[in-house]
This record gives sequence, structure tokens and C-alpha cells, in this order.
Amino acid sequence: MSGKKKTVLFPYRIALAGGWIDQPWVSRVRPGSMVVASIRPTRRFRERSGMATSSRKAAIELWGGRLPKGPPERMARLLFGAENPPGSKYISGSQDHFGLPLPGINRLYYAGEYWPAKIDSIRDADTCRWLESVLHLVALAPRPQDYDPLKVTRLNRRAIEQLGDSGSACYDSILHRVVDGLGESLRRSLDAWKIILPETVPKWADRKLQAYVSCPGATLSGAGGGYAIIASEKKVPGAFKIRIRNS
Repeated sequence: MSGKKKTVLFPYRIALAGGWIDQPWVSRVRPGSMVVASIRPTRRFRERSGMATSSRKAAIELWGGRLPKGPPERMARLLFGAENPPGSKYISGSQDHFGLPLPGINRLYYAGEYWPAKIDSIRDADTCRWLESVLHLVALAPRPQDYDPLKVTRLNRRAIEQLGDSGSACYDSILHRVVDGLGESLRRSLDAWKIILPETVPKWADRKLQAYVSCPGATLSGAGGGYAIIASEKKVPGAFKIRIRNS
């Protein structure tokens, strides 16, 4: 019997602008969009760092080391149910469950429900390569074990409008390959987080992001820490790259 570990080819998910709009208590105030992309497992991302690692674990338990064949939307429904069984105290938003199986770059539009009312997708190789070329990730500290992103919640309508609009602006900027627009959408999304859920942007992480103020924009990979996501056509010291799964 071989002691070799099985190769896990299951993708990760990166969330760009508009995060938290997938929660109904946010999008009921004002509908809006967020952008996610399925990325190839070219490295092992740390847990508690905003890369959908808990949803990915649940998916691997369901399907093994790779995505099954079939409609990605059906996989998303199965994964959402597996991670949110009856009686769950906290319902995980569906952007993780869509972000893992849906290939390419996807805009998810939420209008007060757990399920997106509309999905727009970019899967052409040239646009995916462009996004890969201008996105840079820098490792930060993961969120602590006792971390509660909902400790302070302020459902400010104007900030939620900014959040949802940042998702649409992010998608349009990727579609037209405009790095300045992409960077601004990341920044505006982060600024909305600071108002709606201030615990999601700890002061230490915000200080780390100040190192990239000369770039078009930057945000966090997830609430409380994880990775800095920077939009720039120039090289970012200490950063690594991702590869988007577009098929």
C-alpha cells in the first residue's frame, strides 16, 4: 500500500469587490453585486484567510480531489446545503459555493436572498490572463480563532450601495481591462466594509494596506486578514500570482 498522498486538484476561490453583499440582511437594504473567480490550486492557501478554504474542505468531502462533471450551479446548491445544514446558527453566504465550481470571473447579483438573482461570467482566456497579470497577493496574518466579524454591524444604506456598486465596477473594469477602475473598485469595497462591518478591517491590516497607496487599489482577501490583494501593472515586492480556472 502506497504512502503517497492523493493529488488534490480542487480549485480555490478569490473574492474581489463587493463581499458581504451575498448576505440577505445586507442586500435587502440595497441589492448589489460582488465578483468572485475560481483559481487553480497552484499553492496551498492558508485557512482562515478568505480563500473559501472551509467550503473547499466540504466540497472535497463531497466529491474528492477534483470537481465532478455537471452544471456548476447544481454543485453550488449541493455545497451550500452541505455547509448550511438545518439548524445552523450562522448561514454561510453562497458566494463561496458559486466561486469554487463556476469557471472564470463571475459577477453575482444579490437582491435580498441567499441565492443570486443573476450571474454574469467572463471566461475568455485573454481577459483571464489580463486579470492574472494585474493582481498581486501578499500574505498577511490570518484572522484569529475567536474573531467575530459581526461584532459591530451598521447597515448604512449609502455604504451598502457603495459596496454593491463596487462589485459591478470591478466586473466592468475587468471586462474592459482597466486597471485603474479595478483598483478603485477594490478600494471602494474595502471602504464600505469599514463602515458596515468595521471589525472586518482591523487596524493592523489597514496599516499593511497603506504600503500600496501608490498602486491603483488594494483590499483584503477576507474579513479580518488573510492576504492583501493589490491591483497594479507594476511588480509588487513580496507578492505572488494566481491562475484563474476558466474551463
